[in-house]
Amino acid sequence: MNKLYIVGIGPGNYENMTLRAQQVLAESDIIIGYTVYVNLVKDHYPEKEFLTTPMRQETERVDLALAKAAEGKTVSLVCSGDGGVYGMSGLAEELAPNYPGVSVETIPGVSAVLSGAALLGAPLIHDFAVISLSDLLTPWEKIEKRLSCAAQADFVICIYNPASHKRKDYLQKACDIVLEYASPETVCGIARNIGREGESYSIMTLKELRDAEADMFTTVFIGNSQTKVIGDRMVTPRGYKL
Repeated sequence: MNKLYIVGIGPGNYENMTLRAQQVLAESDIIIGYTVYVNLVKDHYPEKEFLTTPMRQETERVDLALAKAAEGKTVSLVCSGDGGVYGMSGLAEELAPNYPGVSVETIPGVSAVLSGAALLGAPLIHDFAVISLSDLLTPWEKIEKRLSCAAQADFVICIYNPASHKRKDYLQKACDIVLEYASPETVCGIARNIGREGESYSIMTLKELRDAEADMFTTVFIGNSQTKVIGDRMVTPRGYKL
C-alpha cells in the first residue's frame, strides 16, 4: 500500500489510545518505534512484525519506516502522546520526498499536556504555552527566552522533558526564570508516569516546585496568576460569573 502512519498512542495505556489509532495498528503490516513505546503496544498486536530503534536514532527510525512503506507495506510508526507534538510527524514529512510514492498520514493521540492536565484537574482552561526543557535540538538561550516571555504574559506553562541525568537542574533553572515574574505561591502541578504503572500527581507552589524531583516521565504545569487549588485539584478559571 506504500503507506506510513504516524500513530500517537497517548500516555501509554491501551484504554487511552484513540479508536482510530487502534484500527490503524491492527491494519498495519509492520509497527516501528522507539523500544519503550513499542513495548507499550506489543502485547495487543502479537501477530505483527515489530522493529525498534533506541533513543536518539529518530532519523534512522523514520528512514526505516519510510523504506518499509516504499516496499509496499502498510507501516505504523508509533509515538508517545501525539506524533505531531514533539513527535515524528515533522521528520516524516521532511524525509518523505526521498521516498516517492509513499503516503504519510498522522493519526493524532492524547499528548501529555492533555492527559497530565486531566490527572491534575483543570489547569488549562485559559491560555497556555507548552515548552520543552530539552536542549538537545534547541539552544538553552532560546528556551530561556520562551520561558521568560510566557511568564511575563501570564500563561499557564506546561513543561515537557523537565529533567534528565544530564539536565538535573533544568527545572530549577526554569522556575528561577518564572519567579522573576510570578509569585512564589503560584499553584503548580506535577504528573508522573501518566497512564502507566506508578501514575501519580502532586500539587505545590512554584517555590516548592523549584526543589521538586522530576525526570523524562514527568510533565510539569505552572499555573498563571489566577490558578487555584479546589479540594485536591489544580484549576485555572476561565472567568465565568458564578
